[in-house]
Amino acid sequence: MFTRLSIPTPFQVGPVNAYLAGRTLVDPGPGSEEAWTVLLEALEENDLEPTDIEQVLITHPHPDHFGLAARLQESSARIVASPATARIIRDFPRRLEYEQTYFADFFDRCGMARTTAQTVTDLPAAFLSVSPNVETDVELTDGESVAVDGIDVTAESVQGHAPGETIFTYEVDGESHAIVGDQVLPDITPNPLLQPPAEEDEGRPRVLPAFNRSLERLRNREFDRFLPGHREEISTPTTRIEEILAAHEERTENVRNLVDGPTTPFDVMEDLFDDLPATEYFPAMSEAVGHLDVLEERNEVERNERGGLIVYEEVPA
Repeated sequence: MFTRLSIPTPFQVGPVNAYLAGRTLVDPGPGSEEAWTVLLEALEENDLEPTDIEQVLITHPHPDHFGLAARLQESSARIVASPATARIIRDFPRRLEYEQTYFADFFDRCGMARTTAQTVTDLPAAFLSVSPNVETDVELTDGESVAVDGIDVTAESVQGHAPGETIFTYEVDGESHAIVGDQVLPDITPNPLLQPPAEEDEGRPRVLPAFNRSLERLRNREFDRFLPGHREEISTPTTRIEEILAAHEERTENVRNLVDGPTTPFDVMEDLFDDLPATEYFPAMSEAVGHLDVLEERNEVERNERGGLIVYEEVPA
């Protein structure tokens, strides 16, 4: 039903997958001239022009997935996304500024030098050039459907990789398929990136525990095929989810062994990864904190604050 279009990105993950069905496009790619040129060529190969695209579905509010939505909206396409995604992409600079302010302080409290924390959180400012704001025309809540080329496609909320992430599920030829964004990838273990509180007076979301639970729910539904946000289609979704969950569990056990006395998340990150460039600190800290969140939820470690630092300690047997 959906045709995969490979769209270049300026990010380490490489090209992003856009999906085309009839006059619907899912995740059009980043807002760069290179991506736009490739998308135009791909549409032409399918006998389409930008003005032929009637709707753009967005899985989640990361620049490599939504950046070209504004340009397609100018060509008359309606933009379809979850309410949480809609709030972010209508004012992406404001959201980025909020994240930068929150995590500069949070990483400092996690044991990272303040100057380094500031550098790490300033780096994503480069994303702004490929992330033009766009208003959402239709906000799909969990369980609502939209017609795509004569077939009902259902938006389903998932948790972990990004706020507001949505997968799009549908039946074709008696099989259950889903466009899954970055929730499940074929040969990369997705890293659920840290998220700030949805509201400033709320607590920080524990994204990795939520991600694991979300993956377990998808695994139990036994889909026939996943269309991921990057690389090849996944023909054995249940097996791939089990591999990801096993990799998460192995890393959680590694982190458990690193908590020896009061341990900061930055200590854990440095033990997990050697000689990382600053550009990799955010995903690395996301992984360290995420697995500490899992251990805290299991009551295997406890979180305390000492001298302005967040530290984790073993829970006495």
